[in-house]
Amino acid sequence: MTLDLYVAIILAVLGALIGSFSNVLIHRLPRKQSVAFPPSACPNCGHRLAPLDLVPILSWVALGRKCRYCGAPINGRYPLVELLTAGGYALLGVLFPFSQVGASVLLLCALFTLLLVISFIDAETFTVPDELVLPGVALGMLTGYVNDAAGATTSGLPSFQGAWQGALLGAGVLAVISLYGELVLRRFRERRHPEYPVSYQNVALALLVGAWVGPWWGIAAGVASVLLNLVVRRPVSLPESLVLLGFLVSMALSVSGFGPSIIDMCRDALLAAGGMSLLAAVYWWARSPKEDDVPEEELDPVAMGFGDVKLAAMIGAFVGWASMLVTLGFAVVAGAVLGVIFAALGRGNKLPFAPYLAVGALLTLFFGEEVLRAYLNYVGG
Repeated sequence: MTLDLYVAIILAVLGALIGSFSNVLIHRLPRKQSVAFPPSACPNCGHRLAPLDLVPILSWVALGRKCRYCGAPINGRYPLVELLTAGGYALLGVLFPFSQVGASVLLLCALFTLLLVISFIDAETFTVPDELVLPGVALGMLTGYVNDAAGATTSGLPSFQGAWQGALLGAGVLAVISLYGELVLRRFRERRHPEYPVSYQNVALALLVGAWVGPWWGIAAGVASVLLNLVVRRPVSLPESLVLLGFLVSMALSVSGFGPSIIDMCRDALLAAGGMSLLAAVYWWARSPKEDDVPEEELDPVAMGFGDVKLAAMIGAFVGWASMLVTLGFAVVAGAVLGVIFAALGRGNKLPFAPYLAVGALLTLFFGEEVLRAYLNYVGG
């Protein structure tokens, strides 16, 4: 038996154990409970669970899918998460052998767990927890550094440069989709209740400036607009519809041969928008939470949750900017197909997007390099 096979088996066992803890995160994070204390207990009767009650998968089977103390059914999600994590870790160990990528495979396993936990939470609550996704962005950056050190970039994993570019591009693409989608939903009217001191309006400004003078100047312009808001103590910005129209005009000018090339313009604009989006995300996570005093009927329509923007940044950091585009393609196709199916079954038209992004990310890890190669061969004739 080879070392890589031993590692894959160990990862499967580790995955089952991590899957058990993942269930704790799925249950407690949306309820704002500590994930460390108190120890695990039956959600029905509250009885503390013994070690033999917590053996991944086996305890659920041995107990006949019922609580030992009160007889209440045990949610089938618990063994499902444990099985998925064990299988996912093992598959990653096979596709990314330890002998080739080193510790990078462990970080990819961490990505798998983050995607699984976030998907279950989003499916239940329509929220993406900052406690997972923003540290996940940093972990993705670290993975890029480890990939460089281990020479894992030869296995299709991104370098550190590819990781930060993937994070910014992933956030930028979804932020721009949200910007234009919400503008249409508002029927091209301005936002009634822009966030203070940083909001999508600052992201839109970064997008436009970044298109012409580069991503760092775009981010600087967005930060400067936030500082202006803080100085005057109210939101001050150019009309969002004018800024977004300006970006479309800029692309039209680029196609006509004026200014940067269309590829450079789009890349720099998306990087700037993504960088500004991440700064906004960190600000809103760090600040003290406040109750929203705007009546629900007066809230501006939302095209895409900001949690999806942050999740795209996390995925992009792990897979790199080119594979992030493949991820979005997989996610859109999965969302469209399943959305039609759910609508036909009467499940409603409000669907969380995080699970589709997660599926897209995993498909990209497993098959993304082949998809990119096939596309480049097709384009190349």
